[in-house]
Amino acid sequence: MKLFLIRAVILWVWAGAALAEYPDKPVRLLLTFSGGGQADLLARLVSERMKDTLGQPIVVEPRPGAGGKLAVTAVSSAAPDGHTLLFATPTYTLNTAMKVASYDLREFVPVANIGLISYALVTHSSVPATSVAELVAHARQNPGKLNFGSAGTGGVGNLSGEMFKLMAGIAMTHVPYKGAGPALADLIAGHIQATFETLGTALPPIKAGLVRPLGVTAPGRISDLPDLPTIAESGYPDYRATVWYGAAAPAGVSVQIADTIRASFNRALDDEVFRASLTKVGFPPQRSRSQAEIDQFVAADRARWAAVIKALNISLD
Repeated sequence: MKLFLIRAVILWVWAGAALAEYPDKPVRLLLTFSGGGQADLLARLVSERMKDTLGQPIVVEPRPGAGGKLAVTAVSSAAPDGHTLLFATPTYTLNTAMKVASYDLREFVPVANIGLISYALVTHSSVPATSVAELVAHARQNPGKLNFGSAGTGGVGNLSGEMFKLMAGIAMTHVPYKGAGPALADLIAGHIQATFETLGTALPPIKAGLVRPLGVTAPGRISDLPDLPTIAESGYPDYRATVWYGAAAPAGVSVQIADTIRASFNRALDDEVFRASLTKVGFPPQRSRSQAEIDQFVAADRARWAAVIKALNISLD
């Protein structure tokens, strides 16, 4: 209650002030992840291009820790003037679904979508399966004996595997790691049998023949692996797992500023050369044309994963 009262005072102050030219200083973009990873790379690529469309530098600030809550709470408590943004991913919405968040989603306004990344289901070569159907059959014959790794409990990689288990009616044991790199390294070494990994990370070992791809989690096939079927077309038509990247502002940001931020992201993503460069490094861009569109997208994504979380009682405790 105290937080909402503070927010109300902030909004009253801002409502009484004339709307200044936005932005009139550098914009901070806070990440829930550490520097050097995929999210950091995408944030910096887009931010570098946006300084031309927004007219001010975009300063990327990794704030890892506490399951993403450090960055999230820093943004929620910032002035709603558009100069402090969250580099948003499903993490900040899924934390609320797992009831570990110390914040409310009403404290944010998602203002832009940037990219939508899919995963690949990959296995170690020792697994006697060359298709999704064969993997399911093998898992049913060996319940609980297959281990699948992920970058951490509660992340989309973990939930992708859990949703697959749920739909296929199989038992596999989840092994959480502190990042995608260690999980993939253990898969290559044969310490685990499978993982759901982002395409940008999975493609190099797939092409090097170090792991065996069985399916992609995208709604459609991908250009880098055109012969690899989707999990949806492999017998599970309702299966789809993606991780989105975008930007969120503190609640109370004006419609004008939110529209300016979104338009700036979209102008950067409208450049075909830049779009091609993002796709090449594993970040197919995704524009958001209206506030209603992005609100609907984020709500639907959270609802889909919340159903998996509830069905399997997944917790970060």
